[in-house]
Amino acid sequence: MTRWQPTSGASAARTRSVLLRRIRRFFETANVLEVDTPALSRHAVSDTQIESLEIPQSQVSAEALFLSTSPEFCMKRLLAAGYPDIYSICRVFRDGESGLRHQPEFTMLEWYRLGFGLREIIADAIAVIQTALGKDFFDADAVQTDYRDSFLRAVDIDPLTASIDELAAVVDADTSLRASLGEYRDDWLDLVLATHVAPTFAQDRLTVLQHYPASQAALARLCPDDPRVADRFEVFFGAIELANGYVELTDATEQATRMQSDDAERLTRGRKRRPHDTALLAALESGLPASAGVAMGLERLHMVCAGSDDIRDVITFAFEAPE
Repeated sequence: MTRWQPTSGASAARTRSVLLRRIRRFFETANVLEVDTPALSRHAVSDTQIESLEIPQSQVSAEALFLSTSPEFCMKRLLAAGYPDIYSICRVFRDGESGLRHQPEFTMLEWYRLGFGLREIIADAIAVIQTALGKDFFDADAVQTDYRDSFLRAVDIDPLTASIDELAAVVDADTSLRASLGEYRDDWLDLVLATHVAPTFAQDRLTVLQHYPASQAALARLCPDDPRVADRFEVFFGAIELANGYVELTDATEQATRMQSDDAERLTRGRKRRPHDTALLAALESGLPASAGVAMGLERLHMVCAGSDDIRDVITFAFEAPE
């Protein structure tokens, strides 16, 4: 019999409504403008850790179209065009993401602050989460720590210099896992972080992990004081990642170089090269103002609020793969 009932009940919808109302009130008070961006594009992210959902052909385009994985590129174009501080709450889509904490379609809150450095945008992210969940939700203040220091404490290795063999030893990798991750060092770092570092974070408060390795900079600038790391951070509640943010890269040439590097890695991984968003590069060339931004999964925040470990508990209609 075909299941037609919603995945979650009305109480989850009420909680979601409260979260959204508090978030919008926060940004309204801070004079941050809500904006809208398209979900469909002829371009896709080159990031090897993110896969776009593709529409190979349609009546409106003989070329492939892609569903948005994030409003980031369009929001940066708005900033370059002279918009003030902005935020967006929108549906985004990612291929290959399904599980207790992932859905191929989910809601993203993303915002940008002009002139913010790493310290200011981290404080802003903490304030948004605390406002949404309520300050009484937390038993203690957020903990801030460097990515490198967290690895040294949890597994006694330096993530900036550790070899793949050292990282594989931490997770007691067998032949199958070694074959699966191969020589992609950042994949090994992600695995160690997820399985051995994040589980050591305090369960009753937020943990901010800052200064990710430069190889994981994505669209962040490198740290002016230490180019081995990027001005990028993530916010966790316990071991659950809630938000990813950084001080933005404004150099169009460097951004194009990173995209080309992503293309090369995609080929080695046996994945498709994605068409670059030339409008983003043109916006950077015209002048993206100094800024910092944060992306946050609303359903993850809802999970924390509800004390759930399954994203389907907070989604009205969860995606179900065909049997």
